[in-house]
Amino acid sequence: MASTTPEGLQIRPRHMDFDLPNPLPRHWNGGDAFKTHLFDAMSVLFPDGERFFIDSVRQFRDRIDDPVLNEQIRGFIGQEGHHSREHLEYSQRLRDLGYDVERIEKRARTRIRYTQKKFSPQRQLAATAALEHITAIMADGLLRNDAYMADAHPALARLWRWHALEETEHKAVAFDVYNQVCGSRKLLRRAMLMGTFFFVLDTTRGLAHMLKVDGLLWNWRVWRDGIRWMWGKEGVFRPLISTYLDFFKDGFHPWKHNNLDLLYATREEFDGPPLIQAGAA
Repeated sequence: MASTTPEGLQIRPRHMDFDLPNPLPRHWNGGDAFKTHLFDAMSVLFPDGERFFIDSVRQFRDRIDDPVLNEQIRGFIGQEGHHSREHLEYSQRLRDLGYDVERIEKRARTRIRYTQKKFSPQRQLAATAALEHITAIMADGLLRNDAYMADAHPALARLWRWHALEETEHKAVAFDVYNQVCGSRKLLRRAMLMGTFFFVLDTTRGLAHMLKVDGLLWNWRVWRDGIRWMWGKEGVFRPLISTYLDFFKDGFHPWKHNNLDLLYATREEFDGPPLIQAGAA
């Protein structure tokens, strides 16, 4: 199976310097502890998670004959590698504020090592394809909805928008590799259920730890407002439910959620307007 990423869409890493503030504002996302630490907790998981994604795809690279998909694998690896490095710096800023980042990392790292030791390469790749769908639909939401980053510190907002853009660009790469080397929908669905459970669990634990350090863990208003922001009538995650569930349908492919217009509009923030070819009207 060849790449099904839209024709002409190049996947290349951007070499960014976000100059994160030092010290990091403790509640950089609009002064809201819950919104801030939800993103902080996800960020801490990314470096190890993205290395796992890279490794799971690399295991099958020599079985991919399509030159376009091979080039996209190269771009996927480059982008995920850069994400890992930027989020490691982000994690250091969180350490400096007194959060036990190592504890959060260790829990995720232990699970990844277990997965790599006990699960087949195909199952590891299925987990990557599933988790890439979660990151892709969250990325789409972040790029569409200003409520994700309302009044956020500009450097952090830019980092998260860059990450969301590149997750959108490569959202189908692991899925296409999986379809070529395995293709079992049953295995994919199992991987999504397991991946969702542990992603939510680890993110919630990280969020709770950071709220505890801030002295806000048992503040019911913080949780009430945070859950309403996520899942209320205007909640940022509420519109993602149907796109998440699409993953379980026969015939699903990430680019059936075609958000190219959003992707190209966001690219202009980082790459500038597209060059006009000589002789164009």
